[in-house]
Amino acid sequence: MRQSRIKAKLARDEPVLITCLHFGDSALFEMTSLMGFDGIWVDMEHHGISLERVTSLMAAARVGSSDIVVRPAKGEYLRMGRMLEVGAHAIMYPQCDTAEEAAEVVHWCKFPPLGRRGCDAANADVPYLSMPIAEYTEQANQETVIIIQIETAAALENVEQIAAVEGVDVLMLGPADMSLQLGIPGEIQHPKIIEATERVANAAIQCGKHWGRPVGSPEEAQKYMDMKGRFICSGADIVTIKLAHEALQAQYAALGFTFDNRLK
Repeated sequence: MRQSRIKAKLARDEPVLITCLHFGDSALFEMTSLMGFDGIWVDMEHHGISLERVTSLMAAARVGSSDIVVRPAKGEYLRMGRMLEVGAHAIMYPQCDTAEEAAEVVHWCKFPPLGRRGCDAANADVPYLSMPIAEYTEQANQETVIIIQIETAAALENVEQIAAVEGVDVLMLGPADMSLQLGIPGEIQHPKIIEATERVANAAIQCGKHWGRPVGSPEEAQKYMDMKGRFICSGADIVTIKLAHEALQAQYAALGFTFDNRLK
């Protein structure tokens, strides 16, 4: 079984950097993984990508060294097992409100005796009938990374109890959704978000867990790393391409080229 790069680095208290890929292109996943990012974030909460397509993307990523971090939608417990079987290393569970909900995530992501995940042993995670069942299930329980997102006012209120749930590896603040919940939509540098970040960090540290959040710059990453944040998310292919296209248009506009930019 392939070891989790994220889990190994966190165990050494080293920072982890994951990046998000929106476009379902196998070559993009292969290239990003070959470049050695710690993880590739695949969002199945907000995007229409199918599990069948994700299976192909994960296969492409296995050429390199990146973990695949998949985000299901809230409450998709049975689907998480399928995500792990086709090759996900980590589950990023969104909008978790309570410790009981976090425990349910662990319950469905871990094999007995830690949970009740069903066993097939014939898919990419094993891989493909290559390990004895006892060895496979033990290693899967060790290597699977469970990331619980703190994105709601209820989650923030319960964050200390969520952090204490056995089997949770990382608490991840979701600043955008949290800003909506706190009545400050889009103001991710607002004092309320800073206060929420500090509370998530303290809860994780007190329970011996890791924590993190998305960042917009290396300077912001350093700020949270100084707060013992080790799970850092930055960048997305759609953002990178859009910024590059805007820069290209600006360069050529100086030569007299014009554009019918309907995003402005």
